[in-house]
Amino acid sequence: MTIISWIILGLLAGAIAKFLLPGRDPGGFIGTTLIGIAGAFIGGWISARWLDHPITKHFYDGATWAAAIGGSLVLLIAYRILFGNSRN
Repeated sequence: MTIISWIILGLLAGAIAKFLLPGRDPGGFIGTTLIGIAGAFIGGWISARWLDHPITKHFYDGATWAAAIGGSLVLLIAYRILFGNSRN
């Protein structure tokens, strides 16, 4: 997959992570989108590096999507823990 594919996957993974974890985010829509993109990259890297499941070259592979969404969820939870009270 190209870098553009990972960015698109990250945008969609961020939206899915936001759907799975509703509530107010400190960064709003833009912050959540950027977290989704970073989560896609980090989830793919963790999957390939430590889970011994290399990410395939196909955009529609389920493991690729699971890694991207999982990475987005982890980053979104960490972001809420660190900066959750900044929008009060």
